[in-house]
Amino acid sequence: MFQTARMRKLKILSLEQYSNSIVQSLHEEGVVQINDISERIQHDPEWTDILEPSKITPLTGRLSSLLMKTSGISELLGDALTGEVSIMDMVKSLISPVIPEKKEVENLSAEDLIVKAEDLLDKVESKTKVIENQKNVLNSRRSVLESNMNVANKMLNLDIDLATLNDTKYTSTIVCGIDVESANKFKEESVAITDKLLILEEPNHTKDKDEFDEIIIIVTLNEFKDKIYGLLRKFDFEKFEIKDLSGKPSEIITSSESELKSLDEEEVNLDSQLKEVAEKWDDDIVILKEQLEIEKERNEIFATFGKTDKTVLLEAWVPLKEVDKVKSLIDNETDGHSEIEVEDVGEDDSDVPVLQNNPSFVKPYEFLVSMYAPLKYREVDPTILLFILFPFIFGFCLTDAFYGIIFTLMGIIVVRGIGKNSEAFNALGWISIPCGLWGILLGFISNGFLGDVFPRFFGYNLPTVVIDAFSVPQIVLIIAIAFGLFHVNMGIIVGIINKFRYGKVKEAIGENIVWLILQAGIVFLAMGILVPSVEMIGMVIAGVCFIATFGILLYADGVFGLMNIFSFTGNILSYARLLALCLSTGGIAMTVNILAELIYGLIPIPALGAIVFIIIFIFGHIANFLIQIMGGFINTMRLHFVEFFSQFYEGGHNSFKPFSSNRLLTKLKK
Repeated sequence: MFQTARMRKLKILSLEQYSNSIVQSLHEEGVVQINDISERIQHDPEWTDILEPSKITPLTGRLSSLLMKTSGISELLGDALTGEVSIMDMVKSLISPVIPEKKEVENLSAEDLIVKAEDLLDKVESKTKVIENQKNVLNSRRSVLESNMNVANKMLNLDIDLATLNDTKYTSTIVCGIDVESANKFKEESVAITDKLLILEEPNHTKDKDEFDEIIIIVTLNEFKDKIYGLLRKFDFEKFEIKDLSGKPSEIITSSESELKSLDEEEVNLDSQLKEVAEKWDDDIVILKEQLEIEKERNEIFATFGKTDKTVLLEAWVPLKEVDKVKSLIDNETDGHSEIEVEDVGEDDSDVPVLQNNPSFVKPYEFLVSMYAPLKYREVDPTILLFILFPFIFGFCLTDAFYGIIFTLMGIIVVRGIGKNSEAFNALGWISIPCGLWGILLGFISNGFLGDVFPRFFGYNLPTVVIDAFSVPQIVLIIAIAFGLFHVNMGIIVGIINKFRYGKVKEAIGENIVWLILQAGIVFLAMGILVPSVEMIGMVIAGVCFIATFGILLYADGVFGLMNIFSFTGNILSYARLLALCLSTGGIAMTVNILAELIYGLIPIPALGAIVFIIIFIFGHIANFLIQIMGGFINTMRLHFVEFFSQFYEGGHNSFKPFSSNRLLTKLKK
């Protein structure tokens, strides 16, 4: 519980003919992490003489291509089935998500899976491609119509057939939007090119904020077209494409709107056809996608092996409790034609992957530990300590029974809802439930229930009140500091254990034990002052402890080590934030209650006053609830990550990543 799973390194040598069955069995079992030894083979002379790096299988490329195609079709069919999602649908998916039932599939070889995939994809694509092509044609036509409507809208005041503006054998026409100043300059400068130029101007009556002031139609001989267009490019203008337009602008708009409506109806029909295809084939496609993902991963893993002409060598980390199972599995798959060497972890554990080994009820808190950093192999796993202390600190920050009830219910909903499909949400849900329960308990003890709702509106305190935080905040502060001492000292003790495990005796003394000595000195000093019978002994021992503290700090870090006293003191005083957060929850809640009561009293119409009261009361407490939940979580994390973990956490860089098929939708037929 307090240590990570013990690991062993396996070196597995077998005949190449058994490599596929070994990989498949290990993948389905999902209990080993396979190391990449290809680079070591290339750089270690001892290995280079007898081995060469293996490669991905020749089928990997085809599997990747099929997987990409399958993913695209899966996304297309999924969108067709989903359609537009309402807010209610989203809420239902969070509260009561659909749990996919695993479908039995044949244990196919890579070759057989490729054949199956190509056959299925051909069948589905024969349906979807026709629909997609038709939709692409519709979308292309829609873009043309929308562009035509855009041009026609801008030229709406021109009562002419736009076909008359098309280029002829001898003339060219340019229609564009331009501002007045640029239009005037263009007319002045165009004379230098030719006087055989016709310019018609029309104010832009439909002008939006960022559009041009007027529309101009320029008609010139073809021989001057390029020069006129070159001159026009000196100015800020927007050219209107009218080449394929015919009819008056109003007629173009009417006909385009009619055709767009027809296109929409055709698209609805195509969507309906696509949905029918999706309903028939979507399940098969998503299952095929998972099979291809699994098979692709298996074929890629060969690149991490070493090989000779007839053998393969792979290296894997395995939890100690799984070693016998893995050895037996490989022996069965190779008919005994394999050699397995089991290596213990040596002095250097920096490359050992870490697998946390906690009971199921503690595992959600591994999520919080992983947010900080991966553990080192031999250091103490603090997850059980977070399981005990994290909810208490959060509840101390919240200290409102009603808010705690809501947060507990939210945790239950997450666990029973979206948590079924998401490990992260499942962990957050299980963390939220005890956090909320501590909020309920400490809220009842400290008279926190929607702030002061009971004494203010009902005239009595909760019968469970032990300490009213607003009446005796000094007691709450003392409790917070006392807990801080307990929390930090627990971290110090864990730090001593970690450092002794890694042989860091000097660091253990200079970074951890020294603070126990300092605190012992403070305790004996207090005894010497407060208890006359042990005054002399207390003072002497306190003096020895203080001298030892300064000596150790100087020995460990030199003069700068003395500055660590302020850091240690700051860590303890940081727990005073628990008082601030406790009071802020109740204080803001009381403010909401006072404001609601005050507004109710100021409104002469009782019914209206009641409505305003309810609105202020509900939304004020919702806002406070969200603020306190966020603040409580952030500060609880901070006290663990900064004040607690800093006392002991070594931190590594390798988490155990099993070579596993991770089947979510499928299971192999037995």
